[in-house]
Amino acid sequence: MRNTVSLRHPGILLLLVTCPLLSIFRGVTCKTENGHLGDNNPDRCMRHHFVETITHPIYKCNSKMVLLARCEGHCSHTSRSDPLISFSSVLKQPFKSTCFCCRPHTSKLKAVRLRCSGGTRITATYRYILACSCEECS
Repeated sequence: MRNTVSLRHPGILLLLVTCPLLSIFRGVTCKTENGHLGDNNPDRCMRHHFVETITHPIYKCNSKMVLLARCEGHCSHTSRSDPLISFSSVLKQPFKSTCFCCRPHTSKLKAVRLRCSGGTRITATYRYILACSCEECS
């Protein structure tokens, strides 16, 4: 993807500047793909990788180390709780709350096979997170 595009017509010069380049010149804050302001905030909602050892809790199998990912970070949205009006003497749900959580946006199913005693094999499955985003909590 180009950072600048020039279109020339007689007497007209149109210069389109993408957001990252524009932020260098003017100090403009740009929205990233996942809707967060500023690309350089280390606390933003993002994917973090870590290594985990998978072992079977019951059978004696060889363990395997796998690369996993988790979503972690802050969302720029404000959480709030508003009181609900009721015409009943009992308020089952007295507030309507809105909050945003850093959670997986896309993931894929992965599997790893563990070799166990007696030659049997057991498959462990897990979701590998591809992208994270701030979404409304349920």
